[in-house]
Amino acid sequence: MKRLGAGSSPYLLLAPYATHFLVITAFPVVFSLVLTLHRWNLLSPMQWIGGLNFTTLVHDPLFWKALWNTFKFLMVHVPLQVGLSLVLAALLNQPIRARGFFRAAFFLPVVLSGVVITIMWKQLYSSETGVFNALLALMGLGRVGWLTDPDIAMLSIAIMATWKNMGLYVILLLAGLQSIPKSVYEAASIDGAGEMAQFTKITIPLLNPILMSVIILSTINGFSLFIEPYVMTGGGPLNSTLSMNLYIYRQAFSFYKMGYAATLGFVLAAVIFVVVVLQRRFLEREVG
Repeated sequence: MKRLGAGSSPYLLLAPYATHFLVITAFPVVFSLVLTLHRWNLLSPMQWIGGLNFTTLVHDPLFWKALWNTFKFLMVHVPLQVGLSLVLAALLNQPIRARGFFRAAFFLPVVLSGVVITIMWKQLYSSETGVFNALLALMGLGRVGWLTDPDIAMLSIAIMATWKNMGLYVILLLAGLQSIPKSVYEAASIDGAGEMAQFTKITIPLLNPILMSVIILSTINGFSLFIEPYVMTGGGPLNSTLSMNLYIYRQAFSFYKMGYAATLGFVLAAVIFVVVVLQRRFLEREVG
């Protein structure tokens, strides 16, 4: 009995994690994969339809619209977020007063409720009572339909999402900057290198591993865009802010097309995987 207990103790220790993995991760993934081959509305029994969901997806204009909207968001959000985060991290790395306060202030939006922040920005963007349009009026400029103009609604959401998530990447980049030895900069300064040369020839190369992680994390988080368009625009106007996650949510919980929603989810996961792999290879090649 003692030998049995001693031999089984590792499995007993692994049991909680294994149970969590099977129930929370493995089962939902397998069940979702099964759903892609069925039609199911939560009420009636599943109906086998084979690959019809994938055929429907290919010919679904709203799927392509949502996918393109998501990429438009990423094309604005990722460069803006990474660039601003790097600039702010560099500024916070300087010996300035109240540096701890500013670090906490930049990180605060990350820990606040996303719905609360989104509602606040929706009020700021309001066409009639918003602060931004009030400032434009004071400058003698016309009002802007931040969330009602199809041409700029996604840009407005990208700016808001950048402000909300930037604090996390500022902290990561700041930690990377603080890990660079000061002796490297001192040696470069003795050799006559200016601040800009030090930044481009020393800071950026030594910061590349963290910078690469920040770009990839920012991309993955950008693909999860949901709360902002759901609360601020509902996907409008004219589906100009309809993201992939919002479209999946609508198919699942508005139209109860669980099989089609699962298909959209798997396709989105595949797109994220391909984008991240290509992104990583490109970044590694640029670094090399």
